[in-house]
Amino acid sequence: MRSTHRGLAATAAGLMLLPVALVGCGIGGGDEDESAAKPARAPAEEATTRSRERVQAYLDAMAAKDVAAGRSQLCALLHDGFDLGATGPNGDFADHFQVPEAAITDIRSGPLGQEVSVSVSVTAGKRTVVRPLVFTVTRDGSDWCIAGEAPGASADSAPPAKAPPTPAS
Repeated sequence: MRSTHRGLAATAAGLMLLPVALVGCGIGGGDEDESAAKPARAPAEEATTRSRERVQAYLDAMAAKDVAAGRSQLCALLHDGFDLGATGPNGDFADHFQVPEAAITDIRSGPLGQEVSVSVSVTAGKRTVVRPLVFTVTRDGSDWCIAGEAPGASADSAPPAKAPPTPAS
């Protein structure tokens, strides 16, 4: 008898919470017109847009030698390392480097976030070299940030294309 009362009490409690749950799911909420008027940006589109913005801001900061602006594009985990090396002899913001040109060449989804490939022209003295880099951009809470920078593959280092098979005579 006791289990019957518990079952009835649980059912009654569930029925009392049902209208609240349905409103939370969007049933009976009445806000359909508002959500239809403002379509949400697709997650992939947002990731591409935010990644492009972060990396472009970083490239602009490199060209302008604006260390604070460059640092602000990075995830907090990278700040200490950036502070130690950004203006060092091989840092992105070293005084003897100039960045006359930098361009984003590709954005694709990777295992750790969006991978943004760039081509950066770096001038040191009279010598200019083009360096491919890959920035990894990820979401950190509600914000996007650069989580890594690595050398990219240059066209010269790509493996040669295979020749198509020749038909047997």
